[in-house]
Amino acid sequence: MKGKKLFYFNNLIKFGIIIVTIFCIKTSSYKMETSSTNENVNKSIDLSTMAIYINKEEEKKANEEALQRYLWGSLDSYTGDLTGYGAFCPLCTGHLACMGNLDLSNGRTTYNDKTYGNVRIVASSNNLPCGSIIRFDNKRISPNTIIAIVLDRGVVGSNIDLLSPSEEYALKYVGRSSITYDVLRIGWEK
Repeated sequence: MKGKKLFYFNNLIKFGIIIVTIFCIKTSSYKMETSSTNENVNKSIDLSTMAIYINKEEEKKANEEALQRYLWGSLDSYTGDLTGYGAFCPLCTGHLACMGNLDLSNGRTTYNDKTYGNVRIVASSNNLPCGSIIRFDNKRISPNTIIAIVLDRGVVGSNIDLLSPSEEYALKYVGRSSITYDVLRIGWEK
């Protein structure tokens, strides 16, 4: 009888082990849900795409800021005299030294630069190559900052001569004053 009880006891233990094993296997086969489904299309969000979009927007903003620093950051500053001149002043030919084919007969005083847009025309010495862009303030001429391009010669040192519609305009509105100007671009873009 003792052997029979031992047989039942051993079988009971084996049966318990089998039940526990089955239970463990069954519970370990459940997956943890890592995503959810939203049946409302208007509220579904793909976070990885959003992160890429945000990164691209941040990159675009950083590139734009770098471009603005590049375009509007000062490369150098000079102090000199600012004067004005008309295209047909005494000793003037009506043609620009850097762009002889630009028609100034209609009182034109600006140039449309592909990078800086519509800018004023100035004469400088050979210190600044043709196509250089400068920035200066002169409230007598304009309440806004003036952006100009070097397209003419005829002055010495770091002086600047602003092309004006006429000699009378140059005398009345530009005159002669000391200015400090920033160089934004040296010469034509390559």
